[in-house]
Parts: sequence; structure tokens; C-alpha cells
Amino acid sequence: MASILIKSATVVNENRQYVADILVKDGFIERIDANIDVTADEVINAEGLHLLPGCIDDQVHFREPGLTHKANIHSESRAAVAGGITTFMEMPNTVPNTLTQKLLEDKYEIASRNSLANYSFFMGASNDNLDEVLRTDAANVCGVKVFMGSSTGNMLVDNPRTLDNLFAQSPMLIAVHCEDEATIQSNLNHYKQLMGQNIPVMMHPKIRSEEACYLSSSLAVELAKRHNTRLHILHISTAKEVGLFDNVKPLKDKRITAEACVHHLWFSDADYETKGNSIKWNPAVKTAADRDAILQGVLDGHIDVIATDHAPHTLQEKEQPYLQAPSGGPLVQHALPAMLELHHHGKITLEQIAEKMAHNVATCFQIDRRGFIREGYWADLVLVNLNKPWNVNKGNILYHCGWSPFEGTTFRAQITHTLISGNIVYSNGSFIEGKSGKRLNFNR
Repeated sequence: MASILIKSATVVNENRQYVADILVKDGFIERIDANIDVTADEVINAEGLHLLPGCIDDQVHFREPGLTHKANIHSESRAAVAGGITTFMEMPNTVPNTLTQKLLEDKYEIASRNSLANYSFFMGASNDNLDEVLRTDAANVCGVKVFMGSSTGNMLVDNPRTLDNLFAQSPMLIAVHCEDEATIQSNLNHYKQLMGQNIPVMMHPKIRSEEACYLSSSLAVELAKRHNTRLHILHISTAKEVGLFDNVKPLKDKRITAEACVHHLWFSDADYETKGNSIKWNPAVKTAADRDAILQGVLDGHIDVIATDHAPHTLQEKEQPYLQAPSGGPLVQHALPAMLELHHHGKITLEQIAEKMAHNVATCFQIDRRGFIREGYWADLVLVNLNKPWNVNKGNILYHCGWSPFEGTTFRAQITHTLISGNIVYSNGSFIEGKSGKRLNFNR
């Protein structure tokens, strides 16, 4: 592997900023110093640029296998790398659902050939596959995913006995999607009676309501406390849910952690009028007050990580009427630029972005030697020019689906270089293909 010397970068790492040189050799960060005077195969002049640990996205849907008309591991990992995400963890609601160890390993095989970024895949839980879940190897699989709300195929886990057994016996972290299905269906029936089949998308946060989220999240927390489960609740979307979590430190000692997603930190229900189904996610984007409370929860430590829930659909699918349009949208290319834009607005510091999008994800999932800029760690690194504005448009969107809810947005910060496991994979708008990401290992 080529050696790489990054010169004069402003390093953002572990609540500090400082100017340093970084020497990368054989995939790892070999040395961090004020001035490194060695011969390297490649030198990057990073003067005026900020160097962050590569983002680790703990929730993506890359759609392969079975739904590759929407996306695939190669296309979406490529978009992620361009957006400064060096590692992803992918969800099991593909087709077929990832409910057996063989199907899980099939996805790892695809990624080993096609992923530009580092990767891991969640094992899926259903009402009837507990034995398969318990066979999961905690040392090389990120976690178990439980949908306590609507999902694709046979993945809604709503049997109380199954949930209790999962929480009691899971060999590793359980990540949960929390929305109470009975509440959602009741709300949906109510609005169908009022409006028939012509329900507008503005009703989405009323149907997938605060009550639906809180009932399910609070149940998950109660189960985790009863069984001392390592629980991670995904995509918190309401102010009320933030109160379910504590902000004790150190993070490594927390048994219950939570995630916020970029769309819940950026959009509000006021945006449905202009954005329509492009911001239709589950759980729903809700009020500005919810958005602000989630951000505050991120800042004060009640919410531990920031992710994307990247879940692309074709534009044709999203342009259907509300009841037919699927939920989810593409985000990995624009997540870090969006958070850096919030930094420009004075809402979050660079150090907090590094903490919530890299450090804390590595800590929560006990990832081996990633998520920090440290000597001896894998060189997953992102160089950013904080003052190089660019506009999101059809010509620069890299998602297979070809659209973004951020179209028309100007971001002031631009990613210039992305290093994956010690290889430069993205440089000033160009990709260096042929360098595959690596499967994550976990210190469990």
C-alpha cells in the first residue's frame, strides 16, 4: 500500500483542533506530529483544510440484493465516500430479508467486491427466527435490527414474547426502529375516514405521530432496563422521546443509547409544502420544536450519534400520491455537508460533529480501531474545505436514484479528499476505483 503524508491539516479530533502532519502507512495512521519530514508515495497539501475522522453511518439502506432499481452497494458507497462517510452499517430489510446467517454472509460477499467504503451489516429479527439471531457472531457483525413498527416483508416484530426473548438473549447490541403499529393504523384509518384516499403528505406526522413513536420507544427502553440489554434506538423524531435517555458519561458505560438523523435535524413539517414526498420518512419529520429539541439532545449528550437512515427510492416511486409513495430518501452524500452548514449557522461545533458522526459511533458499537484520528488506528480520514460553496443539483448527485431532498441547497463546505483504510478513494471530485473498503471488526 502507498504511504501518504498529509501536511499542515487542521485536525478536528477528540474535542480539539490543532495543526499537524499525518503519516499514513500500510492502511494505518503511523504518526501524528507538528512536522513530519519523510519521503512518502503521495503528499497532500492540506493547508487551510480541516481533517476529520471519517464519518461512520450506523443506519443505511443500500437496497442490495433485490431492490437494485433503487440503489446498490457500489453506487451508494460511492456517494457516501464523496460525502465524507467512510464506513456504513446496512439494514436487513432488503429482498430477501436478511433473516438467516447465509443471507447475511451473502451481503458481506457483495460488499467485499463492490463497496468503496468500509462496511458491516445488521442481522434481522422477525417473530420467528430467534435461533438464527442467536447464532450471530458479535465479533464481526454490527448488531441485531428489530423493527418495532412497519417494515418490508416479515420483519415487523410485534409478538410480546418474541420481543422479551430477543431483549433477554441477544448476544450483542440491538438497534430498534420504534413506532407503535396499532397507533399508526388507528391514525391512518381516522384520516382515511376524513379525507378518503386523497390524504396530503402534510398529514404524515399526524399519522406516524409523536404518540406512536413514544409508545414504542418507551417500551424498548423498559425491556432493555428489565434485561440489561445493550439497546440503541434509531432516528429519534420527537422532543418527548429525548427525555427517555440520560446523558451520563463515559459513553462506553451506557447500556441505552440513541441516534438522531440528519433529516430530523434539518427539516420540519413546514417543509412538506415545498418538499412533499421527498421528505416522507418513517418516523416522520415533525415540528420545528421537535427538530430543535433533537438538536439540543445531540448537543447535551442525551442523543449519542448522528446518522442518515439513507433509504433511496426512484423519483417515479416518490412522485406517487402520498398513500402510495414509499417512505425514505437518499442522504449519504449530503449528510456531512449539511451538518457543516449547521456549524456555519452556529448550531454545532466541528468537534461535536466529529464526536457524533465518528467517535461516538465507534464507541457505541465497539468498532476496532476506527472513528478517531489516533496513531495505530485505521486511516479513515476526510479533508474538508469549509469555505468552498457548491450547489446540490442533478449534475452532481451520485445516488443511483438521481435525486436528493437537498436539491437547490447551497452548502458552504465541500469534501476534498476521503481516505478509506489508508487509501485515497476520493480526491477533488474524482474517484480512485479498485480499492475496496474493509469489513468491520468489533471489540466484543
